[in-house]
Amino acid sequence: MTDTATDPIVAALQVNDAAEAERLCRLRLQQQPDEPTLLVLLAVSLWRQGRRDEALAIYAGLAHANPDSSVHWGNYATALQTAGDLAAAEDALKTLLRLVPDDPDRLDELGVVQLRLGKPVDARDTLLRAFGKAPDSPRIRIHAARACSVCRDSRADRLLEPWRTWLPLEDALQFDLAELLTQTGEAAIAVGLLEELLARNPSHREAQLLCASLYERVNRLDDAEALLRKISDSGAESDEAVRCEIAHQRAELAARRRQYASARSILEQAGPRNDRDIAHWFALARVCDRLGDTAAAMRALDMAHALQVREMKAAVPHFFEPGAEILANADARVSADEYRKWPELRAPDTSQSPVFVVGFPRSGTTLLEQMLDAHPRLQSMDERPFFNMLSTQLENSTGLEIPRDLGRLDQRDCDELRKGYLILACGKVPRRWDARLVDKNPLNMLWLPMIHRMFPHAKFILALRHPCDVILSCYMQNFRAAVLAVAGQSLEHLAHAYVAAMRNWLHHVEVFKPDVFVSRYEDLVADTPGQTRRIASFLGLDDADAMLNFAARAREKGYIKTPSYTQVIEPINTTGLGRWQRYREYFEPVLPILAPMLEHWGYTTEAPAAAMEH
Repeated sequence: MTDTATDPIVAALQVNDAAEAERLCRLRLQQQPDEPTLLVLLAVSLWRQGRRDEALAIYAGLAHANPDSSVHWGNYATALQTAGDLAAAEDALKTLLRLVPDDPDRLDELGVVQLRLGKPVDARDTLLRAFGKAPDSPRIRIHAARACSVCRDSRADRLLEPWRTWLPLEDALQFDLAELLTQTGEAAIAVGLLEELLARNPSHREAQLLCASLYERVNRLDDAEALLRKISDSGAESDEAVRCEIAHQRAELAARRRQYASARSILEQAGPRNDRDIAHWFALARVCDRLGDTAAAMRALDMAHALQVREMKAAVPHFFEPGAEILANADARVSADEYRKWPELRAPDTSQSPVFVVGFPRSGTTLLEQMLDAHPRLQSMDERPFFNMLSTQLENSTGLEIPRDLGRLDQRDCDELRKGYLILACGKVPRRWDARLVDKNPLNMLWLPMIHRMFPHAKFILALRHPCDVILSCYMQNFRAAVLAVAGQSLEHLAHAYVAAMRNWLHHVEVFKPDVFVSRYEDLVADTPGQTRRIASFLGLDDADAMLNFAARAREKGYIKTPSYTQVIEPINTTGLGRWQRYREYFEPVLPILAPMLEHWGYTTEAPAAAMEH
């Protein structure tokens, strides 16, 4: 088929006269009924007239009649995606990739379709293949990072590392990048990207809504309200999805201002955004808890966790395999006999080692971190899974298993591990070399053997809080970390996870004898000045007064990654003490599980009068 023969058809399409293009195609097809170019142009003309089924039938016919044609299979796959038939699009793209297995763009396309189909593991593997073929493509790296993020795969961070060199990006990709940076803990940067996007495209609705949400997250509440008002005034609430999102953000702002009844009313009237809206149920549970309606809070939490388990089974199926540990590494042990065989190696002294703040999540680690960060001789960073990452790299490169094979590491191995740790830390916080690094990650308590091998002279602060208060607070959190989301599926699961983590920690404390300060949350609340003085003395700091300015320091930082971000910018109060007592009926099956740790740490389950106060 010559260009001259199709010129009139193409001309008709260029002026959007699809009906005329169809007429000309059919006229020519009378002489050449199987001409592929004419059939493609006919499909295009039908598609533009809204006759998608007829167009799809032509694309399908061409693909099956030409099984070795990547062009026809590509056209068919694209049409299926646009029509919303994602399952058929996935099949078509797999057929196409058998013809062009090294095409990164088609791999990228397949990965995005698989992600939309709710197949995050398949999507991640496909998109990482695409990345391997085109490592310099910002689009492919962003899509691969999204799939890794859904799978709670730490490779998302590394895929996004060169993002500054990609700017400016097209609007859709810049929005995706901002959303991903938010999930990896870079909310302040994400706000800048969104503000820049909105400066050039003020009506980008998704960017407006995400930006308003992030304003709340970085404690710019007035800016969040102003932007929501602007969106609402534009008439955008005629779109049901936009209206629902605005309602949820207004409920969050009401809760931030302690207007809990208003927040509950807004959430109940709006309902969930969709049938996967885990965040809605967690938000509703929090405000019901604040209002003292424990039954409603638990109903909402039951719904939240049921949805979360469904999501986790798709994202991290290995956590649900028979025999899977309730917490990764919780069952791993280094015995005293094994430790005695470790070779003695050179290592940094205490002053050159990080301060590690550990403890089961929701035990007060974030409060301790902000207190320490307020001291001029200390510098903290938002929690990062550095030891998980270093362990994976070590196992992949050497075949060693952590912690079992830590005794096989030599001087060079440990030096390289410390170098890798420093690189990771400097990538997340601009280091002040006159300050000691504070590494707060609660479940680093499970990495004590590896930390001790790398930093044997490091000091640890163990955050401790009544185990029942800890379990309840964890159950109310929408944790992003897969291990915590899975452990949090029920109060009983959380109790078993708590005991497993504590037993692991106590075993290794007995083996390694690290320098540990136990900071009880209850003592910190009751006598904050006295407790900070004791912590300062433990760390060899002369002046503890700076640590009392933690709330102001936290407000200055703007963004705090953990769920405690709303609490640590406020003065210390006692509202979290004994809160579990109001849920005592739900804790009856849990108390026997926690009994060994309650006894070990000297906590009682008796209900003091003050514990029943809201």
